[in-house]
Amino acid sequence: MNHILVSRLNILGVALLLFFSSSAFATLVSNIEAFNQAVETAKPGDTITLANGEWTNVELVFKGEGTESKPITLNAQTPGEVIITGQSNLSLSGKYLVVDGLVFTRGHTPTGEVIAFKTSPTELASYSRLTNVVIDDFSHPERELSDLWLAIYGKHNRIDHNSFINKRNRGVTVAVRMNSKESRENHHVIEYNYFGPRQVLGANGGETLRIGTSHFSREYANTLVQYNYFDRTSGEHEIISNKSSGNTFLGNVFFEAQGTLTMRHGHYTRVENNYFLGNRKPNTGGIRIINEHQTVKNNYLYGLTGRRFRGALVIMNGVPNSPPNRYDPVIESVMNNNIVIDSDYIQLGAGADEERSAPPKSSEMQNNIILGKYNDTPITVFDDVSGINFKGNVLTQTSENPIGKGFATAPYKVTKNEYGLMTPEQSLIDGIDFGEIKLPVTKDKVGAPYYDKKDGKVAFGSGKEIAVRQGIDTLANALENSKPGDTLVLENGGEYLLTRFANINHPVTVMAKPGAKPVIRSEKPSFIVIRNGGALTLNNLWFDGAASPDYKGNSIIRTSRSSMNINYSLLVDNVKVTHLNINGYFYFFKAYPGTFADEIVIANSDMNNITGAILSLNKETEDLGVYSVENLTIEGNTFTDVKEEVVTVYRGGFDESTFGPMVSVKGNTLQNVGKGKTHRTGASMYFHGVQNLHIDDTTLTDSAPISLYLTNGEPITVIENVSHHNTPKIRANNEEYSVENVSYQ
Repeated sequence: MNHILVSRLNILGVALLLFFSSSAFATLVSNIEAFNQAVETAKPGDTITLANGEWTNVELVFKGEGTESKPITLNAQTPGEVIITGQSNLSLSGKYLVVDGLVFTRGHTPTGEVIAFKTSPTELASYSRLTNVVIDDFSHPERELSDLWLAIYGKHNRIDHNSFINKRNRGVTVAVRMNSKESRENHHVIEYNYFGPRQVLGANGGETLRIGTSHFSREYANTLVQYNYFDRTSGEHEIISNKSSGNTFLGNVFFEAQGTLTMRHGHYTRVENNYFLGNRKPNTGGIRIINEHQTVKNNYLYGLTGRRFRGALVIMNGVPNSPPNRYDPVIESVMNNNIVIDSDYIQLGAGADEERSAPPKSSEMQNNIILGKYNDTPITVFDDVSGINFKGNVLTQTSENPIGKGFATAPYKVTKNEYGLMTPEQSLIDGIDFGEIKLPVTKDKVGAPYYDKKDGKVAFGSGKEIAVRQGIDTLANALENSKPGDTLVLENGGEYLLTRFANINHPVTVMAKPGAKPVIRSEKPSFIVIRNGGALTLNNLWFDGAASPDYKGNSIIRTSRSSMNINYSLLVDNVKVTHLNINGYFYFFKAYPGTFADEIVIANSDMNNITGAILSLNKETEDLGVYSVENLTIEGNTFTDVKEEVVTVYRGGFDESTFGPMVSVKGNTLQNVGKGKTHRTGASMYFHGVQNLHIDDTTLTDSAPISLYLTNGEPITVIENVSHHNTPKIRANNEEYSVENVSYQ
């Protein structure tokens, strides 16, 4: 071999040695011990890969110092196939770290955070990235216990293409934390994430995204939130709670979300080119301005029905010399060039009261297009708005205008464009230089690409129809063997005896075909128990209490006594109820604390001889704005000889983060209701703190009075077409309710 060839081989060998000695390592780990060891030795450019499978009860601590060109990566062997369950979490600290492709589900964090960009109060993560990660129903089983799914500390972190779905307990889904100097002026970027459905919490603490807290609200975060999709994020009325200064919200989409993007604290916020698609769903909202130097421009708002703080566009009153945790007045802020279609409420000076007495000043509301066909009084003025300069706005010509100046009118001419969005005439759009009406981001472009975004909620009647023969425990057995969405059909005129609880663990329907009602009796204190995950429809049935034990507090239906972190529904139609008189307190339905119903309906039913109440919804008594049901409908029923109330609903306290319950009582007949000797409220129907109550076309005979306790939040209470026969007048703590065609005989 000649010396030239030898020399070249030596050079090649040295080069290969240098290459392998400096190259990055990829380490596949299959347990927590191997993971910890890999983290200890990780160097810039290295990758730690979690093996596919289920990782249960693991607390992953990921520390490292990567570089911009050579980050240290923690990823899944296959994105979506590393499933982290049980009591698990992830914390990271250092610089230039990447977390990619993990799924957290079927569990909850043992601490206060599922993923935290810190490993200790002084060890934070900066210049790091969380991408393609899923957190789905990783919720504490006790709904009232609070935790954060993602807590972002440090600076210059990027959160992108993640999916956050079905947070069911109290606590913010994603929070930017600013409780140290190292986490302020952070310049985080939160983009292309899918914020999936979040059920109504029925309490404060259900925000989807929060940046800062009131304590640090006048500090600058400078966080950018762009091109995210908020899909039915309805935890509470603040979908986004901005509580710091200098943040930007650009090009996000809010789909049928019950709440608003709220500038709760902080100044110099920019809200631009966001799309709010309410589609006329209840309580859907838009944008709320509080504080100074806020900019709201070129946003599209369609089909929003929310009122008060959930209005489409809201400018608040403030508190003079406000402390950080209250409401700074709106000063030098703009609400310009927005398009508002078929949205019911624009609120100016909202929240005005003795404390919030400072109206907006040095502000603008200009070049907005406001067209609607559902509400002819879309603009509500609560205080002096002379501090807002109105100019160039367009209002539907049939709408009332309490402002007068600064508004032209136009006919309601709205069409659906090629993108399926309702659009005013092009000349109006051109007049405000809005540009093309088109979603800035679509649902398929956000979130972890490997993870399904389908609605996980099972509809009643979507499963099999199963015949259930009469007999002992045949119904309980059929329920135990049923699948979500199934319909159990009982025999007409059949007799069903329960010797054990009939448990409802998923959505199910129990019914009989038209004809004679089957009779259901029980030897247990409760016939039916709705467990976590359960929901129930009942139709054409007869419940009789003759076989029930002599226990105080019996019930036909109740919730679990344990906290339920999944909201339930109860729909009752054409049901007969008799002989709930074995003792002094026999109820049709009882909801226990820590449970929450999206909807309860009692319709077209006949219930008599009952020693308790029909609906007991009064167990949330801590007076923190917590309540038991969001939507309650009682329609077309006859209630006879009921010792307690037809319904008792309680929402106590003065918290403004919740806007329920909403109650409709229509077409009912009450005979000898609410007059039991041990009855505490002395009412036939008792409503405490209900935010929207409508009683219509109802007759009360020989009954106790309707009792109202009206609290904060400008509740809407309308009572009309109600006849009282030998029944006392309506009892209320104040006169701030509407009465029309109410008679006493």
